[in-house]
Amino acid sequence: MLPTRPRSRPDASGRPDADAPGLAALADALTAGGDVGLRERKKRARREALVDATQRLVERDGLDAVTVEAICEAAGVSTRTFFNYFESKDDAVLGHGPWPVSPAAAVRFVEGGPTGELVADLEELLATVITQPPMGHDRFRRALELAAAEPRLLARHIAWVESHRAQMLELATERLGHDAPVAPDTVASLAMYLVHATAMRWEAAGPDADPRPHLAAVVAELRTVFAGTG
Repeated sequence: MLPTRPRSRPDASGRPDADAPGLAALADALTAGGDVGLRERKKRARREALVDATQRLVERDGLDAVTVEAICEAAGVSTRTFFNYFESKDDAVLGHGPWPVSPAAAVRFVEGGPTGELVADLEELLATVITQPPMGHDRFRRALELAAAEPRLLARHIAWVESHRAQMLELATERLGHDAPVAPDTVASLAMYLVHATAMRWEAAGPDADPRPHLAAVVAELRTVFAGTG
C-alpha cells in the first residue's frame, strides 16, 4: 500500500526532487520501452483474469468448493502459472497485490503537507491510496463483499492491510521524528484503522464509486469522539 520512504526533499519550487528513489522508479516505469510495457500489461491482464475467475466461482459455489484447478481451467492457465501470481485461492479471490501510494503524496506528507495538520494530512495521504485499490474498484468491492461473508477471508484481508503498517510507520517517523508529542506508532495504527473502517463502510454502502466520503466520515467521527462532544 505504501512505498519505501522518500529520501529526498522538494526543490525550491516545492516539487519533489526527481532523484528520489521512489520517484525515479515511477519515472522509469512510465518511460519504459515498449516490450517491457507489453510484458507488464500481459502480466496484469493474466492476474486480473485469475481474480475474475476466482471471484466468479466463489460467488457461485462458495469458497470451500472451489479448487485451484477449477480456477485455472476457468482462466485458461496452468496451475504453475497460478502460483506465479498467488500463494493460494484465498489470495486470488481477494486480489492481493502491491498497493502503492503516489510518491508525490508521500513526499508531501513527510514534508508536513498539504495542510500542516496531522490528521487532515493523514486523511489526504490515505485518500490517494484507497482511491487506487489493487485490481480496480469493482474487483476490490467484490473482494470485500466475499470477505464479509467468509471469516477466513476477512481475517486474511485484515492481515494483508496490517502488513503495510511498517511502511506507514516509516513515513510517520520521517514526518514526526522520534521526540514528537505524538508517537509515529500511534499514527501508523490510526492509518491502518482508517483504511479498514473505510473499506468496510464502502462495501456496505453499495455501488457508489468513491470511497473518500466514507474516509472523511470516519475521520470526522473520531474527531467527535476525542473532542468529547458525541
